[in-house]
Amino acid sequence: MRRILAGKFHRYANWHLKDYFIHFDITFKDLIIGNLLGFFGFLGGLITAFCRLFRKANRPDIIFLKGGYVCLPVGLIAKLFKIPYIIHESDAVAGLANRLLMKKAKKVAFGMPIPEELQEKHPNFVWTGIPVGQEFKPVSPTKQLSLKKAFSFNSDKPLVVVTGGSQGSENINEAIRQILPELLEFTSVGLVAGRKHYENMVDLKKYENWDKASLESNFRMWEFCTTMDELMGAADVVVSRAGATTIAELAALKKAVILIPFARLPGAHQSKNAKRLEDSGATSVIDDAKMLENPKVLLEEIRHLVKSPRLRADMADQLAEEARSDAAKRLADLILEEALIGQTQ
Repeated sequence: MRRILAGKFHRYANWHLKDYFIHFDITFKDLIIGNLLGFFGFLGGLITAFCRLFRKANRPDIIFLKGGYVCLPVGLIAKLFKIPYIIHESDAVAGLANRLLMKKAKKVAFGMPIPEELQEKHPNFVWTGIPVGQEFKPVSPTKQLSLKKAFSFNSDKPLVVVTGGSQGSENINEAIRQILPELLEFTSVGLVAGRKHYENMVDLKKYENWDKASLESNFRMWEFCTTMDELMGAADVVVSRAGATTIAELAALKKAVILIPFARLPGAHQSKNAKRLEDSGATSVIDDAKMLENPKVLLEEIRHLVKSPRLRADMADQLAEEARSDAAKRLADLILEEALIGQTQ
């Protein structure tokens, strides 16, 4: 394995001019210092990639690019040396790096289904799905009950699992803080607060009451959970950000999901992921800003789904249509096929 430098360029979606002054600490750190460092990292990546691929003996038959900005220097040098490459794009809309590289790509593999009109214009676009771990698969009702018990929840009550990813989401955590007493009136709640924000949420431990080894309060909070497949498998409803891999895992688990996209990300790709799924009836979506303004929007949406088992089942079925359990094989076959074509030319 050899490392190649890369530089990230920070951008924020949906910001107006005043936002750059209101959030000057973010603007200075990320947009000025961060982008300056990113520019030199990008130049270093170009130089490193050029040196790695300059000698013909070092050139691969094909290059697989996955990871956005980290792949851009390699992709540009691959184009320079006419080395074939394949891109994998997880999100509903391609990011900047992949848009720059798509034109010369042999194939562009997408994690989400490709609209028919787009497929007609770009025959090299292929829907492979997003590879996820084999542990992410639907659980039977009996298995779901046993998983609830394994996490010390009451198996007779519905369970809502809330997660903002491994680092957590400050906004989602704060909304849960505001509505937790009312949530616990009708459902159990498991909150994965995240490594970055857990310390700010420890006051919620007062709701996590134990009698010896028995959980009495139907609330548990973790900094990080190493068995997310089991925790989300136990859930009746999952509240989550709208990252493409998380969506793929939830689709593989066949869960009813409330997505709260992080709208400030470059290209607003989480918002676009969520909007496409909402339009197909696969998920419910709540705007992050509206949730912060009125956390009861989240409370009522959770209540609605918890009390509507038929709707949950329909949403889960629709979301499962987004999953391809053989995504890893499809992607591997695509890479090998294009590599063999390149060898015969």
